[in-house]
Amino acid sequence: MEALILVLHVLAAVIIIALVLLQQGKGADAGASFGGGASQTVFGSQGGSSFFGKMTALFALVFFLTSFGLAYFASEQAKSVSGALDFVPSAPQVEETVGLPDLGGKKDTASDIPVTE
Repeated sequence: MEALILVLHVLAAVIIIALVLLQQGKGADAGASFGGGASQTVFGSQGGSSFFGKMTALFALVFFLTSFGLAYFASEQAKSVSGALDFVPSAPQVEETVGLPDLGGKKDTASDIPVTE
């Protein structure tokens, strides 16, 4: 289920990018009113913007819904991982202390420490 939502999410993102790039800017309307090439479009000089606007809004809604779905799956997965960590046994504690190796000399005692006056 998560993979399906992820595929829909990526497709919605790509389609939104394509729809935004296909939309006309506000400066293109002035050329259409004077008989420019923009008035010869498939949707007419005014019809295309509302169609592309509605399609962009629809795919933006799909994008946001899939974002919430993916966030839900991620939070559920995080809860299951944090719950599983409660049952992991802890590592055994080391009781011995590690000392310096014996170099064959006499052992360190308190009398070996020089005293300053």
